[in-house]
Amino acid sequence: MSAALTVDNIAVFYDQFQALFGVSLEVEQGETVAIIGANGAGKTTLMRAICGALPLASGRITYNGEVISGQPAYALNQKGIVMVPEGRRIFPSLTVEENLKIGAYRNRPGMWTLQKVYELFPFLKERAKFGGTDLSGGQQQMLAIGRALMSNPALLLMDEISLGLAPIIVKELYEVVAKIAQSGTTVLLVEQDVGRGLKAAKRVYCLLEGKVSLTGKPDEISSEQISRAYFGV
Repeated sequence: MSAALTVDNIAVFYDQFQALFGVSLEVEQGETVAIIGANGAGKTTLMRAICGALPLASGRITYNGEVISGQPAYALNQKGIVMVPEGRRIFPSLTVEENLKIGAYRNRPGMWTLQKVYELFPFLKERAKFGGTDLSGGQQQMLAIGRALMSNPALLLMDEISLGLAPIIVKELYEVVAKIAQSGTTVLLVEQDVGRGLKAAKRVYCLLEGKVSLTGKPDEISSEQISRAYFGV
């Protein structure tokens, strides 16, 4: 397989504060890769840099052989790079169905249609005319995933989709992630829950204080290695 996404030695700042230090990673076509790490490790910063929401101070990001560093988020969306943001970001003034249709505004071709999303999340069809923020937290997270799928992503970035949700809802969400991966979509997900991230991914990267502290396949990494990489002790 060839790399769909290559992050090469990137540094990212927030004003004078450096958040990422020489971070590199690769995601192959059709692969699911997890980024784990504690709060403040730089996981969300990395995702925002990949999707064009944050500029790079150095390094570069390549997608399907094209350097995409510096391109705006809307241009990357058109190329098939789509993000499910931390916190869901549901539009409160729009209905469930309107929130979904927002995801399709660029009319990228692909398998995901409103009907397909409703088949994946039947309750969304039942609540299509409800306000997007009238749903429960877990339902809103599913709506956010459905909205992203409406963009027909080739590379789906998922940032902390389990955050603050009950274990049974998290289990349902990751069953959906598996189905999305099985459809051929390349998935890069951020997960603070180490066990969940390791179970979902073929490979994992751990971040610690803005640097990659560990990488490998879940079945080849020991719990002791993960603990050292996660906590730095």
